[in-house]
Amino acid sequence: MCGIVGAISQRNVSNILLTGLKRLEYRGYDSAGVALLDKGAITRVRREGKVAGLEDAVKSSAATGNLGIAHTRWATHGEPSERNAHPHMSGDDIALVHNGIIENYQTLREQLGADGYAFSSDTDTEVIVHLVHQALASDNDLYAALQTVATKLEGAYAIGVIHASEPDRLIAIRSGSPLVIGLGIDENYLASDQLALLPVTTRFIFLEEGDIAELTTDAVRITDASGKVVERDVHEYDGNHEDADKGEYRHYMLKEIFEQPAAVQKTLEGRIDNEAALYAAFGDDGKALLSKVKNVQIIACGTSFHAGMVARYWLEAVAGVPCQVEVASEFRYRSHVVPEGTLFVTVSQSGETADTLAALREAKSPNYVGRLAVCNVDGSSLVRESELALLTRAGPEIGVASTKAFTTQLVAFALLVQGIARSRGVDASQLDAMLNELRQLPSLIEQVLQLDTRIHALADHFVEKHHTLFLGRGPQYPVAMEGALKLKEISYIHAEAYPAGELKHGPLALVDNDMPVVAVAPNDELLEKLKSNLQEVRARGGELYVFADRNSHVQAEEGMRVLDMPHVPDSLVPIVYTVPLQLLSYHVAVARGTDVDQPRNLAKSVTVE
Repeated sequence: MCGIVGAISQRNVSNILLTGLKRLEYRGYDSAGVALLDKGAITRVRREGKVAGLEDAVKSSAATGNLGIAHTRWATHGEPSERNAHPHMSGDDIALVHNGIIENYQTLREQLGADGYAFSSDTDTEVIVHLVHQALASDNDLYAALQTVATKLEGAYAIGVIHASEPDRLIAIRSGSPLVIGLGIDENYLASDQLALLPVTTRFIFLEEGDIAELTTDAVRITDASGKVVERDVHEYDGNHEDADKGEYRHYMLKEIFEQPAAVQKTLEGRIDNEAALYAAFGDDGKALLSKVKNVQIIACGTSFHAGMVARYWLEAVAGVPCQVEVASEFRYRSHVVPEGTLFVTVSQSGETADTLAALREAKSPNYVGRLAVCNVDGSSLVRESELALLTRAGPEIGVASTKAFTTQLVAFALLVQGIARSRGVDASQLDAMLNELRQLPSLIEQVLQLDTRIHALADHFVEKHHTLFLGRGPQYPVAMEGALKLKEISYIHAEAYPAGELKHGPLALVDNDMPVVAVAPNDELLEKLKSNLQEVRARGGELYVFADRNSHVQAEEGMRVLDMPHVPDSLVPIVYTVPLQLLSYHVAVARGTDVDQPRNLAKSVTVE
């Protein structure tokens, strides 16, 4: 969602800030701004719309400074506008940027109004900067003032603040919203995502809950929530920051779809050579903890929730353990009955998803044998706060609509199934055969990607449509759900998914010759049932688009277009059949002229409730 960048240096930092904002555009935003401190004065520039407009405005203003903060805003309180854009200021000498939501801002706003503060925006953030100004009257130190203000805030926040009278330091604090410090030579940096800073550093410190940090040109000082000075680990980024560039592709999403063979290979690399390597992928205590698992509880949001739904089929069918899957935003607001021996699994691409993190922090029952994070970002809050972590190694994913993160999450779940099943004494030959099938996965995805031209042609039939149904049976029902989500996210076509057997219980009422129906038809034990469901659609004039195993004998006919898929082992079907649905959604969105990588109203990392 919102993005923060800050820097303090012996050189002008305006380019560092603007470059960082550009690299955070994938998170979703509606306005942007910078504040630069030079010669005792803060210059603030804000613009509604894209960072490119802000960049032009900064150049026109000739704003410079050795200390600065910048922000991209995704509207929560107040409409998208320049007046609501960050940074926000109190007077002319304090500027502040903020991610998150202050839940008690209205009460604080009324109190500040009574104390004589005037508000120029509709945001909750402006409350914070005025509180800092007020606290400085007694604390007379920006660091101490922010500590004081934090005690008054309810909600989630990541904050960066500068003061005109303190040109040699940048102060930051986090609670419930991610913040990372980048370490440079004679300069240091602040951001909500390490990707923003990769052009200038590969060394990072991830702030913990309640940490407050002081950044100067040559040092970083951190105190924890209790006020104790602490040392946090320095993490070296081991990826290639060029992974975050589009390269030869028109959109990040298309690039990331085509990166999936390499991404899943990396997820598997060094983890399926032998049983010891498999358990080591979960951490030092992986084998001991997985041996205690009698039940699994999966918590996730959006695309990650769909991955969890697929995993439920695998865990129960292969490992023989009961599995529950729940949306994080629902799980955290109900009472739970936790069976003894339950493994609590959270799934998140970013590791900073607000509802998923909140659910993790509330998972305190003694009946949980441990907490496992399936995540793409090492050092994220979800990884740091879980006993075990299985990193998907997908690399940077910039497109808001998740693609390679989803398929690598499914691969990670396949490894989890292997680990639990082996601990429970499931037939080793069966499990070894499944591992051999996993080794085929990159090649199978490559074969599907070669169908891109044919899928592109199918997309033309969806351009003028307003609704689409997606159908699947068994483990392919979550795949259909993911396909529907992708189409609605980036093409703005209303799409819903149903188990194909549920058609006659309501959805058939919607079927006519103007309603495309997309089905996934692998050659499995439910194929004949699915064929009957497809005939129900045909009998009512529906237009069918079927992705079918070439051995399934699903034939094209009037009103039914069939795209032949390679034969896929049952254990890999949900992963492989996801890919053509991604390509279909992509080509439909491009044909409709929507913003594929940054669809309206959405954000990549949902760090507010």
